[in-house]
Amino acid sequence: MKILVLSDTEDPFLWDYYVPGRLNEYDLILSAGDLKAEYLRFLVTMTRVPVLFVHGNHDTAYDIDPPEGCDCIEDTVINYRGIRILGLGGCVRYRPAKHQYTERQMARRIRKVQHKIKKAGGVDIVLTHAAPKGCEDISDHAHQGFACFLPLIEQWKPQYLVHGHVHLNYGAERLHRIGSTRVINAFQKYVIEIEPQESDKGNEQKRWFFQKRKNV
Repeated sequence: MKILVLSDTEDPFLWDYYVPGRLNEYDLILSAGDLKAEYLRFLVTMTRVPVLFVHGNHDTAYDIDPPEGCDCIEDTVINYRGIRILGLGGCVRYRPAKHQYTERQMARRIRKVQHKIKKAGGVDIVLTHAAPKGCEDISDHAHQGFACFLPLIEQWKPQYLVHGHVHLNYGAERLHRIGSTRVINAFQKYVIEIEPQESDKGNEQKRWFFQKRKNV
């Protein structure tokens, strides 16, 4: 499965200079946050695959202008065509605001979603906005990573953790690795490829349909 991952900065080649068919090669689109709602609406209109997202710290406007047609996967695990994806948006709290969390608050979110991960039999992709602690930390507090992502990775060993928030022009790097997990900075756009585990290939589309009906 080929997945287009996005965050923080709209890609002009997927919007202003879009050419019909440019999204045809992708099986899924994931937004790691801080993208304009109209951009995500455009993408989901131009493709026949789902656009899934978590919130970035600047996505407070989604409350009044949501990315319609796209699916928020905050604090849940969805199974799309055999790929299990966990969503945990938001960044380290640097001022009182929505989609910002203390380390303790994010750890609590992870504890609450553990039963969903167990029920799914694990997780293949963790979609976040902030990075794990130690991957992309820069000098200002707003762009520190979450330490509580590290035991989550150690316990469940997802194939990927996809994040945004730390722009590549800040001096961040695109790729990191924590154990067997590849950590991807989705700034603007990047492509990952992943296949479901053999034991989880059955009834994938049925589970996705059921999940969407539950969230309606």
